[in-house]
Amino acid sequence: MTERGFDVWAAGDAYERYMGRWSRLVADEFLRWLSWPPGARWLDIGCGSGALASTAAVRCRPRTLLGLDGSAGFVTTARASTPDPARFAMADAQALPVRDACFDVAVSGLVLNFLPAPGAALTEAVRVVRPGGLVAAYVWDYAEGMEFLRRFWDAATAVDPSAAAHDEGRRFPVCEKSALRRLWSEAGLTGVTVAPLGITTRFPRFDDLWDPFLSGQGPAPGYLAALPPATRERLRQALRERVPGGTDGAITLRARAWAVKGRRKDC
Repeated sequence: MTERGFDVWAAGDAYERYMGRWSRLVADEFLRWLSWPPGARWLDIGCGSGALASTAAVRCRPRTLLGLDGSAGFVTTARASTPDPARFAMADAQALPVRDACFDVAVSGLVLNFLPAPGAALTEAVRVVRPGGLVAAYVWDYAEGMEFLRRFWDAATAVDPSAAAHDEGRRFPVCEKSALRRLWSEAGLTGVTVAPLGITTRFPRFDDLWDPFLSGQGPAPGYLAALPPATRERLRQALRERVPGGTDGAITLRARAWAVKGRRKDC
């Protein structure tokens, strides 16, 4: 993970309240889509608080599973919440401390767009998988498919036009179907496939949607934390007006990620 501007990723528990619950749901969809056989050697690059690794440890029955992340706080959370055979360490996604061709699968969940050089990180992922091995990732569709974030930034921009500069939908052009396909193809991977992964995000009441934005973890919470209290309250009211509420007060929105996979060429 990285810290760039408001992109603060450091506290695993705070991330869990903000995004982790949804990360785990989409991780399950991603692994179902990959459908890789058990007994493989897995690498999770940018493992964060362990959403993808913990799901893979149960669903995919790996022989080995290594999660790497640049945040000590996230690595601590991942270690505490992920079953065997997973192990974790701090590392830079663009300079992986592992040998060539020693994994069957290299995956990355919801982190590619936060890396300064996604192409360099992908090159490293290709290096560490064996010939014929799989390299795969998924990212939120910030521009069109991540509804609760889309409504947050629409509300923020209405209250504070300068918020548009921090909107993930504008900042992260890699989070799009054709951009991911191009990146994987340029890395020399074969059989490149891109697919949407959809989940439902349900908030029992508005505060369950709003309060995680106060965590300070990620672009939207980081932006919110920097606002004066009066502006923050105006944004809160603007967001409340933009989200649909059911008769029981619950808010149900959709979230979509784009997933991409390809295989390293056989020698």
